[in-house]
Amino acid sequence: MILIGAIPVVMALLIVIPQLTKPEIPITAADSNDVISIEYSTQHLKKVPFGITDTIGATKTELLSIQNDGNVRYSVTIDGKPEPDIKDVLEKGMMKKLKALIKETGFMQIPKNSFTIKNDVSEYDKFGIKITLNGITSNIQWPEQNATSEFIPPLIVHVKDELDGIISEIIE
Repeated sequence: MILIGAIPVVMALLIVIPQLTKPEIPITAADSNDVISIEYSTQHLKKVPFGITDTIGATKTELLSIQNDGNVRYSVTIDGKPEPDIKDVLEKGMMKKLKALIKETGFMQIPKNSFTIKNDVSEYDKFGIKITLNGITSNIQWPEQNATSEFIPPLIVHVKDELDGIISEIIE
C-alpha cells in the first residue's frame, strides 16, 4: 500500500523539481501565430517651481518600440531636443523570449493601478509599457520604487529590466 501511494508522489516530484530549478520562462509558451508590439518609455521627471505652484517636466525621454517582426526603434529626447533614432532588428530568439515572458507570466492581466508620488520627491523616473498581444492591449505606467510608497509588482520590474537590456544592446 505504501509503495503504491509513493508512486504518485515520486512522479509529482519528477515534474515539479525541474520547473523549480529552471528560472527562465519556457520559450515554448510563445506561439508562432502570436502578434505582439511593445512600446516602452522612460521619462526622467523633475519638479520645477513655477510661481505659486510646482510643475513637473521631463528632462529626458526615451522610447523603445518593438514590432512583431523584430524591428526596433529607439528614440531619445533631451531637454526637448530629439536625437536621431536608432533602428535595429531583434533576433528571433529574443522575440520568442519576450512573447513567452508576456504570455506565460500573466503580464497582460496585471491590474492597472495608479501610483501616487511622495510629496518630498523632486526628481524621479517614470516608466510605461504598452503591449498589444493578439489584439489585446495592456498599458501600465509606474514611477521608480524610491518615488512611491506603494508596492510595484516584481513582474513589471522584470519586464522593464528585459527591455532595458535590449536598449543597452542597441545603443552600444
